[in-house]
Amino acid sequence: MEENLIQSDPAVMMGKPVIKGSRITVELILEKLAAGETVEEILRSYPHLKKEGVLAAVAYASNVMKMDIVHSASHKAA
Repeated sequence: MEENLIQSDPAVMMGKPVIKGSRITVELILEKLAAGETVEEILRSYPHLKKEGVLAAVAYASNVMKMDIVHSASHKAA
């Protein structure tokens, strides 16, 4: 599902992954969810966004995390 709804184009939002056909970044959706906003609140804030887009953003982030080396959140750079 996410492959069809998430796109990355250097000409849109500096190439950050966005919901296809919009300038809404995966990053923005994740930040809002992490801040405690519900999917319904996000959808009210962005009426042209669909629930499938929010779910695709979360799925995309999950897949990216599976590919990357993840450091502990308590790890501090020297």
